[in-house]
Formats: sequence, structure tokens, C-alpha cells
Amino acid sequence: MTDTVSRRSTLRLLGGAITVAAAATGGPAPLAHAGGRPGHGAGPRVERLLARLTLDEKISLLHGATDPVSLGQAGYVPGVARLGIPPLRLADGPAGVRVTRHATALPAPVLLASAFDPELARRYGRVIGHEGRALGQDVLLSPMVNVIRTPYAGRNFETFSEDPLLSADLVAAEIEGIQTEGLVATVKHYALNNQEKDRMSIDVRVDEQTLHEVELRGFEAAVGIGTGAVMGAYNKVNGTFACENRTLLTDVLRGRWGFDGWVMTDWFAAHSTREALAAGLDMEMPDGTYFGTALKTAVRDRSVPEHHVDRSVRRILSVMDRFGLLDGTAPARPERDAKAGAAVALEVAKAGATLLRNEHGTLPLTTGSIAVIGPTGSLPFVSGGGSAHVVPDHADSPLDALRSRAAHVTYALGEDLYGKPIPASAFSPALDSDGHRVAAGEQWTYDGTLTLSDADEWTFVLHFTGAPASRPKVLLDGEDLFPVLPGYGEYFAGGLVSAAPDGLLVRRRTLQLAKGAHTVKITAQGGDTGQTFRLRRVTGATRAADVAAAVTAAKAARQVVLFAYEDATEGQDRTTIALPGHQAELIEAVTAANPRTTVVLNTSSATSMPWLERTGAVLQMYYPGQQGAAATAAVLFGDTDPGGRLTQSFPTDDDHHPVAGDPRRYPGVDGVEEYSEGIHVGYRWYAAAGVRPLFPFGHGLSYTSFAYEDLSAEAHGHGLAVTFTVRNTGRREGIAVPQVYVGPSPHLRLDQPVRVLGGYRRLTLRAGERKRVTVRVATRTLSSWDPERHDWVLGTGRRDVWVGASAGDLRLRTRAGVAR
Repeated sequence: MTDTVSRRSTLRLLGGAITVAAAATGGPAPLAHAGGRPGHGAGPRVERLLARLTLDEKISLLHGATDPVSLGQAGYVPGVARLGIPPLRLADGPAGVRVTRHATALPAPVLLASAFDPELARRYGRVIGHEGRALGQDVLLSPMVNVIRTPYAGRNFETFSEDPLLSADLVAAEIEGIQTEGLVATVKHYALNNQEKDRMSIDVRVDEQTLHEVELRGFEAAVGIGTGAVMGAYNKVNGTFACENRTLLTDVLRGRWGFDGWVMTDWFAAHSTREALAAGLDMEMPDGTYFGTALKTAVRDRSVPEHHVDRSVRRILSVMDRFGLLDGTAPARPERDAKAGAAVALEVAKAGATLLRNEHGTLPLTTGSIAVIGPTGSLPFVSGGGSAHVVPDHADSPLDALRSRAAHVTYALGEDLYGKPIPASAFSPALDSDGHRVAAGEQWTYDGTLTLSDADEWTFVLHFTGAPASRPKVLLDGEDLFPVLPGYGEYFAGGLVSAAPDGLLVRRRTLQLAKGAHTVKITAQGGDTGQTFRLRRVTGATRAADVAAAVTAAKAARQVVLFAYEDATEGQDRTTIALPGHQAELIEAVTAANPRTTVVLNTSSATSMPWLERTGAVLQMYYPGQQGAAATAAVLFGDTDPGGRLTQSFPTDDDHHPVAGDPRRYPGVDGVEEYSEGIHVGYRWYAAAGVRPLFPFGHGLSYTSFAYEDLSAEAHGHGLAVTFTVRNTGRREGIAVPQVYVGPSPHLRLDQPVRVLGGYRRLTLRAGERKRVTVRVATRTLSSWDPERHDWVLGTGRRDVWVGASAGDLRLRTRAGVAR
């Protein structure tokens, strides 16, 4: 066999790497099941239907429409009733099914990924698949598998990892779980949608090697396991919009990987009719701007061949046929099993809980007095915003969960999310702005002044009922404090902190205000049902009082659990990796008062921690779903070992990470974003640049300790078999996640990482127990993409092999030869 990996073998073996690596790490073995495996072209039923469809009926299957009986889902495609073709309902669902009814709110995918457990990802997918069908849905707009490239990306919590192998293993397993239940999965966003800023227009420039080695591996795994649909991204790729990019949609997706499902746009991501259809796009969502009347006209005037329309219809119908939607053989829609869903949600949240720091036995907590501090200590932080938001069955607060475990638990707010009433006397004329009601059909206006006795930082907080865009208009010194956000800004306005505990929507604006009088004008419309609003504030004085109360509570308690938050959402990126608001100052004040402080992070992605050394412990819980409070309490009290490991490197600050200091890398210059770091994404960049992260990829502590011993590695086919022993050297049962990394091949002239994840294993070991483990490193992992050959090339020769607890904690090293 030559060094070039066979293209045919790549297709037949799911890329070689995905299946083998997953099996080696306890991940999914390919299974034959309804809806789960790729088809082999259209069957006779599809061809008979296609021959009977009129042009109008064909075109109606290629774009979204208004659902006459909406269930609150994202999209709808009408069927053709006269031929027995049912409609399709398409729901968002990265962390549960997003409709107007209750569903299991699962932990964010990044928390799932932190478990390093493909089998758990499969069960996670089965919950979503089961509930999707129970809630009347046919297609799930998930999972997201874009690689985490920048810590600022607003949707990092919706995806898996900065590592292509781990992402590929997990997306394949989750899709298999979803489709086992009869729900069509849609892997997204194909491709390179790795930031939200300017996502509708940014042109991502990337070389061929980087594209294949970094971003596409997860999508290939999804195709190999049989995903029914692929969602095209908003952005351009090398000058062409992803949804009309022939290289992506035809050459790679269908030609190289053999994808036989259908490709849909992200919502409003279509830009053309003839070009997009010819490039390989099949369905426009959520409407038919380009694939409706415009497509019919193009077929009639012969600028678009009708067989292109037939080709797309055939793809859609073939997937529907595979899932039993055309002949009535699909299983009957099940009833929701809320109890089973909650059980998986709890298990995932505990399995992904990642202990970043634990000094002086701060954790597990004891039954002594506990001070709980932080707004998200008393409020359930379930999920992020945007299309990831799910209406949970229920959600307890961490405060309640901790009070159920300990007799002496106090609470202090620390950081005010929702503001305090502004005294009516601060306005002239006087105004009670806390709970104003405007009747239906009426308009209410206030003109006056707000007078400050001293200059101060004010955060104005507006609570209101009704649609986001119809909120009251508040002008301060002539400036609109809460302007309507552009694009999807109103729709994707946030998760937890965008709504008050009583359900009113919330917007915030922070300003430095000068001493003296400021003009205020408020206009509110009653609309059809009336409107209630509150205008509140957080000031320097109220913040100081909240921090003082938190410090008092911390001093009086034996131990402190401080909950820190960050509210992320689709449609916008973060502007810094620091905690928002004044939480850093709160943590510093509380830890100075009581060093036995555990900081629990409900954040979306990597976070800087200038306060780290003052803490006793730091527990990363991301967005933990509806069972997050119970899971957090279980880990804090040591009922379960924190088994999560970071799937992304945490930088020390905003100046030391792969896209720092170069706006061409992020957020882009003149509409162009350059992947100039090449294949060195995430931990690969830190190794190549010699930069030490705050926490490395794969990092996570246990309540026990582990030793790694007796490493050996040898050729196994065209891969490697790496064998070693893991021993629990502590006094209690714990979870280890040993990781295998592989160095570059001496025989390739291509750019290669300093080291790359080759495999992993999640282990539970009793005190004193040892296990001999073999992890197989697959051919794909040992290969590089050669842009001259446009194919994979195996990296032969003797290669370094490391085993350790993270990319920054490599304890064993050897060398092994990779055979031709």
C-alpha cells in the first residue's frame, strides 16, 4: 500500500479514523438501524413519486413555508397530500428540542463533550431523538460540530471541542442516537462557521490542508454514520458563500464522502437560485425567496434544468423513505418520557463537570456552614440563548439543592442582575418607574429629568412584557438606551439574564453618568394586550452594598460556593474572555474574606481568571441543563467524582491565545477572516508557539489521584496500538481520562502539529485498582492532507507517543513506527 490513503477505503471505512478511533476509546461501533445508515440511492418508491409530482409540487418540497398548525418549531416544509408525502417539521435542538412545549433541557453540548464519552453522547442523542418525535418533529437542526477556534465565538457552548478527533467521535455517536429514534439529524454548520460576528457575510480564507485536517473531520464522521441532512453555513468559504460552494457541497460532501442526504440552508442563508442549486444546495429555509417562484421561473425559461430540481427532490424523498415517512412504516410517535430524559440530563451534567482547581481539600464540601453567593446561585442557569434555549420541565436552583444537603446555608446576592427600583424622587416630575402598566390601545409618555448627586456608573435595567422589538423606548439625554438590535439580535438576545424571574424580558445598558440632571423621555405602547414595564438601576452604591453583604456572609461561613455566570447566545460573540460585569471584583473580595471559596462557573467557553490563586477550588459546569443544580451539588459534596476534562484550552487572558493580536484571524479585516494559523488550532497552537495556557486541553482534576505506568506502542495495521497501565493511587473511587498524543512523521514535508490527540479512554477505578488499557490510533489521525495530491497521505516512520492526563500533563513517552 502506498502512503496515500485510499479514497475508496476512506468512504467505505468512515474515513478509517472515526470508526476505529471511536471503538478504541469506548465510542460508537457502526450499527445497522432504521434511519441510521446511509442509503444507496433512490428506491423505486421515490422514483414513482418523482414521476408523478408536478413542477409546483416539486418546488414546494425545496423550501420552507408557514406551518398552518405550528408547534413552535423553527421550520416547516409542506408535503404533497395527494401523493401521501407528509410535511416535515424542523426543530432546533443542540441541547434539547426547542418548541413551545416543555422538553428535557439537556446540558450544553460542550459539557457533554467534556465527559470524553461517545457512548454517553449516543444516549444524549437518543433522548433528543425520542423527544423530537414525541413532540411532533421530523427533523432536528443539530448537532453542531464546528471546531472551537476562537474563545470569543458566541456558540462555543453549542459545539464540542477544539480537537477534530474528539468532535468526530462525539458527533457520530450523537447522530446515531438521534436517528435510532427515527428523527432525521442535521449536522451543521457546513463549514467554518466558527464565529458569530459578521457570520452572515464574513469570507473565511483557509488553505486546503487546514480545511480537511481541522474543520471537516467532524462533518465527514457525520456523513459516515448516516446523517440525513447537512445545514450549510452563512459565511463564505474562500470567496463563495457556503450554501452555493461547489467545492464543499459537490466535490467534498457528495463526491469524496458519498453523502446521499439533502443539504439545506441555515435560516436566510440562500443567495441565489441557479448557482446554489447547481452547486449542490437542495432546500432553502425558512422560505422560498430563491427556491420558490424564482426557481419555477428559472425552470420555465430553461436557465435551470428541471433535472436539477428532480435531483434535489430525490435526495429529500430518499431520506424520508429511509426513515419510513413515505410508506407509513415509521414507528408511531412515542409519548415523552420526562423521567428518563431527566435521568440522562443529570448523568451528563455530572459526567462533564470539570474540576479545574482544588487546593487544601476545599472540595468535597463538608456539612459545616456554607455561604452561597452570586445571582446564579439562587436562579437556575439552564441553557444558553438563541436556538439552544429549551423550555425545561423544571429547574431547581443550586441554593435549594445545597440547602437540601446542609443544615446551615446562607445566601448573598453579590452581583445584581435585575436592578433595584429608582426612587421616584430622583425624577422630576416624580416617576414611579417600577411596575408601570400601559393599557391596551394606549400610548404613555414621560418627559422629565433624572438628577444624580455624584458622577457614577449606572446600569439601567428595563423589564417589559410583549415582543422584544415592541419594548418601551427610553431616551437618556437624547440617546436611545435600548435600541432595536440588528438582524437576529432581538430573537437571539440571551438565555438566563434576558428574562427576569417573573418572566418579563430584560435589557441592560451601562453608562458613566455625570453629576447633575439628565433628560429622560420614555414612550410605551399598550398594543393589543397592554404592556407592563419596570425601569431599574444598578449603581456604584448598590454594588458596594451587595459586595459588602457577600463579604459578611463569607466571613461568617466555614466554606463558600460562589456562582459566576456568563450569558452567551447565537448571533453575537463575546468581547472578552473575562467574566462580565463586576464579578471579578466580587470574587476577589469574597476570597480575601474566606479562602475556602469554590467558584462554580456557568460560562459558555474559556474564561480568564486573574483571581484564580485566591480561590480554594474552581468547578466548570458550563450550562448544565435542567438537572444542573442537582448535578452541581452532587459533585461539590463528592457523591460523584468530577469526571469532566476540558475540550478547549483556557488562555491566561485576551492577549495569549491562537487568534490574539491579529485581527485578520479574528474578527476579520474588510470582511475577510484568515486561518493563517493553519492546522495549529487550539492546543496545537499552544505547543507550536510555546505559550502556556491557564488550563490545557484535556485538563480536569479528580478527588483521587492516578499513576500512569508501563507504556508500550507498536504498529497495528497502518495505525498504532498504545498500551499502558492506569492505577488509582488514592483512597476513593475516581474517574481517569488518559489521553494519547502522537508526534509528527519524519517522512512528511507537510506542516504537522507538534502533537495531536490520537485517542483517549474514560475509566472508573476503585481505590488501589489498576487497569491495562490499549488505545488504537487510527490511520486518519496519523495522516496529513496533501494539497498537491488532494488526498490523505499516511505519515510513516517512527513517531513520538505520549500518554498523560492532559495536553499539558504528559507523563509517559515512547516511540513507535508507523508502517506503510
